Amino acid sequence: MSNHPINLAVRFLLELTGLFAMGYWGWTQHSGPLRFIWTIGFPLIAAVLWGTFRVPGDPGKAPVAVPGIVRLMLELVYFSAGIWAFHAAGREAWALVFGTVTLIHYLISYDRILWLVRSPQQT
Repeated sequence: MSNHPINLAVRFLLELTGLFAMGYWGWTQHSGPLRFIWTIGFPLIAAVLWGTFRVPGDPGKAPVAVPGIVRLMLELVYFSAGIWAFHAAGREAWALVFGTVTLIHYLISYDRILWLVRSPQQT
């Protein structure tokens, strides 16, 4: 189910929403030069980490191959940061919706979760 085109589109939108949340937090919670550093830097670092550490066999090239459980933890931190960012920026309803849709996505993607947990450790 995790490779269904609709589920993949939802996942992509969740990834973009996570980046938006981090940038939104930077914009609303800081002023002066720090505003721009956090607004651009926080999502940029998250995007680089997201795209760099991958599991072999996952769609796309794996610049740095990691075990499935490490990737799953990275995703958990990424989406949790997005939820936290919305909440910290005073958008509790956005945080709730984002968190709920993310949870539903992962419940539907149970086959990918099992694959990540069972993937062999890298040597």
